[in-house]
Amino acid sequence: MMTKADLIDEVSKISSLTKKETETIVNTIFDNITDALSKGDKVELRGFGSFRIRHRNSRKGRNPKTGSSVDVPQKRVPFFKVGKRLRELVNG
Repeated sequence: MMTKADLIDEVSKISSLTKKETETIVNTIFDNITDALSKGDKVELRGFGSFRIRHRNSRKGRNPKTGSSVDVPQKRVPFFKVGKRLRELVNG
C-alpha cells in the first residue's frame, strides 16, 4: 500500500524539491481535486483516469440489526473511472 507520505517521499527523491515543498504540491493537487468534486466538476487526468460525482437516488434500505425498513436519502458519491493507459498497465 502506498500512503500520501510515501508518495511525497517518492516525488521528493526524483525532484530537486524538499519534502516540505513536495508535500505542499501534493496537498495542493489533492485539495484542488477535492474542491472541484465538491462543486460537481469532473477532474480528468489523461492516461490515469477521471474523478466525478455520481448521484444515488433515495431508496428503501434495511437496518441490519433489527431488519426494519429505513429510508435512505439521495446522496452524491465520488467515483473514479480508470483511464485506458492505467488499465493496460495494471492488466499487464
